[in-house]
Amino acid sequence: MHVTGTGFTDRTDAGRRLAARLDHLRGADAVVVALPRGGVPVAAEVAAALGAPLDICVIRKLGVPYQPELGMGAIGEDGVRVLNDHVMRLAGVTADQLARVEEQERAELDRRARRYRGDRPPADLRGRTVLVVDDGIATGSTAQAACRIVRARGAARVVLAVPVAPPDWTDRLAEVADELVCVLTPSPFYAIGEFYSDFSQTGDDEVLRILAEARGEGPAGRGLVAAPVDRELALPADGVRLAGLLTVPADARGLVVFAHGSGSSRHSPRNRHVATRLNRSGLATLLFDLLTEAEEPDRRKVFDVELLGARLTAVAELLADPPPDLPPDLPQGLLQGLPLGLFGASTGAAAALWAAARLGDGVAAVVSRGGRPDLAGAELLAEVTAPTLLIVGARDGTVVDLNRQARSRLRCESELAVVPHAGHLFEEPGTLDRVAELAGDWFLSHLRRPGSP
Repeated sequence: MHVTGTGFTDRTDAGRRLAARLDHLRGADAVVVALPRGGVPVAAEVAAALGAPLDICVIRKLGVPYQPELGMGAIGEDGVRVLNDHVMRLAGVTADQLARVEEQERAELDRRARRYRGDRPPADLRGRTVLVVDDGIATGSTAQAACRIVRARGAARVVLAVPVAPPDWTDRLAEVADELVCVLTPSPFYAIGEFYSDFSQTGDDEVLRILAEARGEGPAGRGLVAAPVDRELALPADGVRLAGLLTVPADARGLVVFAHGSGSSRHSPRNRHVATRLNRSGLATLLFDLLTEAEEPDRRKVFDVELLGARLTAVAELLADPPPDLPPDLPQGLLQGLPLGLFGASTGAAAALWAAARLGDGVAAVVSRGGRPDLAGAELLAEVTAPTLLIVGARDGTVVDLNRQARSRLRCESELAVVPHAGHLFEEPGTLDRVAELAGDWFLSHLRRPGSP
């Protein structure tokens, strides 16, 4: 049925509106299976509304080599592969090109399956009604693969449910599902994202959080910080007071302190964008100024890595073990016990590594964005023990080389992530979201409380 409408605010809104169309399945012993990553927030709302368990079906789109956003097929778990012969023919894709794309996507599919599931087996679908949910359908290749996977796993009835799809979607997918449910089928239809006000990328960290909460392992079960905190602070360090912005989500699982680069501050839109994404994944963040307003014009201090690193170290120690006379704007015990990560941008990356070397085991992970880790010096880099991720833009050639050289001097676990199409400031569309995703994955993998899984 053709349904008109103005679109969705975000995936949560889409999930709630989709759930209203599925109320007839309440009590049907259903299982909701989401397609990561964008389908997970949608499916979570459906599962909550129906009182059904939530699982995932990991699918990877096979993109045309020179136009990756155009799907020529999809692969899924259990070796399932669906190809769109029409797209492949029009794009002139050869068998060798297809094999190379599939090899790359298969490796990523396996990585994500391990990341999302851990040691947990997939949900038992035998004899049950299975709702396959995504954030929308374009070509339908991934939806086909998902429906075939759940059918192969023993689903008695397959329901494919999405918020938005092209008008002819039922013609394409009727043979793989017993029931098709969609909120909007607009015409003309060009892309899924045009029907969402917020269609920002869903990261692995958000997927893990949603799945954990669906299993009853989310914030309500951890018993840590009870309510979110968002406040401005004035922190003493090196005989001055440094302005900061502290955000602590409910039941935070770790704290990330940001060290800004030259000419930047706690108001940096790029760092605040990354911090917001970390907050959504359950990490507390502190964005603070390494220099006072009076010091900022002094270029010598802007590049004084020892000064900046010493101040970052002092603030980190202050947060880890607040003295009794700490001003009341930082409540006692709020951050105690949270594993610490450092995020450095530009010259702030050198300061973060300087602090990590001084704090030793007190720092659980470091991330550098477009950073100058080389400014910390070879001797100090060798002393860093915290796992370190260096993120650089592919178009920032000189800084890429400097990061490679700096990484060769690290003796800790480290990785260099080069973001395609990105310059030094990651201003290109989607590149800063990729930074946030990489940083979130790194911190969530390494910021763990003692005894946590």
